[in-house]
Amino acid sequence: MQSQQRLTAIIEREGDAFVALCPELDVASQGVSIEDARANLIEALTLFFETADPSETARRFHGEVFVTQVEVPVG
Repeated sequence: MQSQQRLTAIIEREGDAFVALCPELDVASQGVSIEDARANLIEALTLFFETADPSETARRFHGEVFVTQVEVPVG
């Protein structure tokens, strides 16, 4: 049975498309919709785990990622 890994997906609009980033592994993908970008990121991460050497996975993995918002003065 395969194990599962819960990872972060940050998705943002970029022009007419959406870019999805997994900050824990610095893997990204894109799509024409949010759902498409998310599905493509899952596919990219799956391929990464299938092909990457365990030492590369360990080197790239950032276990603690915190996503928040901040307010800053502008102007």
